[in-house]
Amino acid sequence: MDHLELHFTRAADKIGISQPTLSQQIRALEDELGVPLFDRVGKKIVMTQAGTLFLEHCIQMVRHLQNTQDALAEFRNDQRGKLVIGVLPSDLDYRLTPLLVNFHAHFPKVKLKVVSSIYVLNQVLDNEVDIGIELTSITDDRLVRIPLCSEEYVLVVSENHAWAERNEIGIKELRDIQTVMFPEGFTGRELVDGYCRKYGFTLNTIMETSSATSIISLVKANVGGTVLPYPLIKAMNEPTLRIIRITDDAPYRHFEIIHRSDRYLTQSAKAFIEKTIDYFNQG
Repeated sequence: MDHLELHFTRAADKIGISQPTLSQQIRALEDELGVPLFDRVGKKIVMTQAGTLFLEHCIQMVRHLQNTQDALAEFRNDQRGKLVIGVLPSDLDYRLTPLLVNFHAHFPKVKLKVVSSIYVLNQVLDNEVDIGIELTSITDDRLVRIPLCSEEYVLVVSENHAWAERNEIGIKELRDIQTVMFPEGFTGRELVDGYCRKYGFTLNTIMETSSATSIISLVKANVGGTVLPYPLIKAMNEPTLRIIRITDDAPYRHFEIIHRSDRYLTQSAKAFIEKTIDYFNQG
């Protein structure tokens, strides 16, 4: 939905008609509805409560129209079209390529766009992506959520690190190692920090980067260790890294696939969801 213009002249310019014509159409709509949609407060235009309610229903109608067009396009074009997927950046870099290759092999006519973001949930809610692969978060009636898997976090160090020969540690020992981590605010970082706070300490993070590739490069250079999900490290296949399990209270992340409950799912979208569930179950 385009940005709402509470300015008649700018709104008229945007849709390519004159301002008097737009004002006349709005008055005609208000007469038909029997309620005012806008109030003038000084030189400003504000929406009335009736106008706000009318806008909400218009947005729903536009969304339903888009769903109908998507359904008809799929029927007409033999499953051609576009599918937009939102995923976390690190998992796009290292884990999801086999899933994308498999989907393309079965649906070569579907244009697949994969967007990496730490705001996957918001992108799904704002209809910026069709489907999201995200960590479990708060319940929202606007979403359909399908659990995928749970993944254990481990400590990862270089083969040259002082702890490289260790197989396991207790979570409290994380206070004694310098770490390289995603920045604060990233979902995975917040999850690990939350576990540490339960034991009264914070990570000794000496460097932060939003790139999983950079984190691994810094760990390989023995700048510090990092705490990441085991399946992600396994997918990186870096022989110079050493994995140390956290035995007493390891952090876990819980993955799910999400989409809006009111969004039409094409056959290709349904197939992508099924293939994603199978992919994570196999992992």
